[in-house]
Parts: sequence; C-alpha cells; structure tokens
Amino acid sequence: MERQLLLLEDDITLSDTIIEYFEENNFEVDSAYDGEEALSKVYEKSYDLLLLDVNVPLLNGFEVLQEIRKNQNKTPAIFITSLNSMQSLEEGFDSGCDDYIRKPFELKELFLRVKTILKREYSNKEEIIKIDDNIVFNMSSFLLKKDDEVVTLNKKELKLLKLFLLNPNELLDHERIFNYVWDYEEEPSDSSLRTYIKNLRKIIGKDKIVSLKRLGYRFNS
Repeated sequence: MERQLLLLEDDITLSDTIIEYFEENNFEVDSAYDGEEALSKVYEKSYDLLLLDVNVPLLNGFEVLQEIRKNQNKTPAIFITSLNSMQSLEEGFDSGCDDYIRKPFELKELFLRVKTILKREYSNKEEIIKIDDNIVFNMSSFLLKKDDEVVTLNKKELKLLKLFLLNPNELLDHERIFNYVWDYEEEPSDSSLRTYIKNLRKIIGKDKIVSLKRLGYRFNS
C-alpha cells in the first residue's frame, strides 16, 4: 500500500523534484504551495506524514503545524527549511515537528528520514492480541471482539485485561493491579476487582485467569 505524503513547498521546481523521487519509491504525494492550501488538504484527507517548508506564503510552516496540532492531529511532520539559527530549530520542535532538514539536502537523506519516522509510527500503532481462536483485543483502542462481535465492558475491566495481556503467566499482586486499573484519586476495591475478574472470565474463559489466594491473579496465555 502506498504511503500518503503531503508536501508544502512553494518552490515549484523543488516540489516537482521531491514528488517525482518519492513517487518512484511507491509514495503518493499531494502538493501545496502555501500554508492555507496545506491546512485545507490536511482537513480533507488523512496523511501518513507531512513535509513542510517553513518560508511559504500566507501561513508559514511553523504556523501550519501549530494549527494542525491544536486540532489533536498527530501526523508526523518534517520541516524543510533554509533557516539555520538555533532559535528556528527550537521553534520548529516547539510547534510539534518530528524532524528537521536544512536546505540544500540530498533527496536520499530526506527519504531515509521519512522511512525512519514511518517505521517508528507503524511499529507503535494498534497492537492486536489474539486471546483465543475467536477472541481478539486491540491494545490501543481497548476494543475487545469475540466471534467478530464487539464485547461491551467497562473501562476498568478493559484496563485490567490489558494489564494481564502485558504480563502473561506472571503473578500480579493486588497492589500492582490497583495501581494500574484505578486512577490516583480513586479508592481501590477488592469486591469490585473480584467482579471485574468474574466478568472477564465470562468472556475469555475461567481457565485464563487464575486466582492465587491472598497473593493475586495470573493470566494464562
């Protein structure tokens, strides 16, 4: 599947050169020549990564990314710029960028930086854990499915399940469970924990969660 890039660059020759290089390497690239056009494209479409020149018309690259981040958009971004000062570097990272490349640069270097960031991003994306042949749990979205149907559990039950899946075959004492599942200001409850365990066992099977008297619980993978 082609990765989707947005390139904000007002130098048309450089823009065409970058687009051609990335398209030859199985990327799909949309171009924008000013900050407002870039913002419009980000709101219309989901991208895997943003390549943003800083000195562009209407809104500069820093302002564009600041606006994107205000809207909780966490798409990774690399600034492309001829600015050399430490102040500019700090401003770039403060606005939410992931990397920074100074002009002039080799296209290969830009390509490697993009690949590195995308590899990191995709390795951190949703992790699907198979609990049983018909039961899967998404560790990122806290979505539990059984027989392809979404199972409704409360927030603490889902957090408890995630804790078990992060620590298979390991004894988890009550204190560790309370610290993970209950928020700081909340008062943990043994009876509530027993109820959560009971509800999880109904979904994933009694043999999956073993109770060790006065010690804690263990999830059998």
